[in-house]
Amino acid sequence: MKRIAIFASGSGSNAENIIKYFQGNKFAEVVLVLSNNPVAFVLNRALELNVKTIIFDKDQLNDPVWALDNLLSYKVDLIVLAGFLWRFPLHLLNVFQNKVLNIHPALLPKYGGKGMYGIHVHKAVVANKETESGITIHYVNEHYDEGAIIFQAKCSILQSDTFNDVATKIRQLESRHFPEVIQNILSENG
Repeated sequence: MKRIAIFASGSGSNAENIIKYFQGNKFAEVVLVLSNNPVAFVLNRALELNVKTIIFDKDQLNDPVWALDNLLSYKVDLIVLAGFLWRFPLHLLNVFQNKVLNIHPALLPKYGGKGMYGIHVHKAVVANKETESGITIHYVNEHYDEGAIIFQAKCSILQSDTFNDVATKIRQLESRHFPEVIQNILSENG
């Protein structure tokens, strides 16, 4: 069985959706949720779903021994970033080559990079009067939102849509597609 670790910094709606998708799945399971935010709601969601959690700080994440020991002790096959706001360390990317995925709430390369996450993206999309937005699931590399794109899904943006309307449309796309793409990636990698 494939083993997934999720890194998240916030409320954890994507993490919860992924955990639930793989519960009872004979192919993969979420074994660990890690957060840099000790008050992130994702930790409550994970514990309610009987998934082990780890809270860490920047020094721990950047310590190759600490980070690798934790991930390897859980025999992690794939790392999923679901609302994780820090740059992912190169030492982990080197060990988990093409095994770290991220979801971004826009159609990259538009609206990517440092500081472009969550509601900031949706506000920019509305301010620029875009007619569509969507999600991008991509491999993580050493630069924010620049890894190879795996999957994109689009939604229309109406002139009357607020950034909250856009956020709702994006959440629907994330909920529908993110777990399936994760399953496909795990299947392709044997």
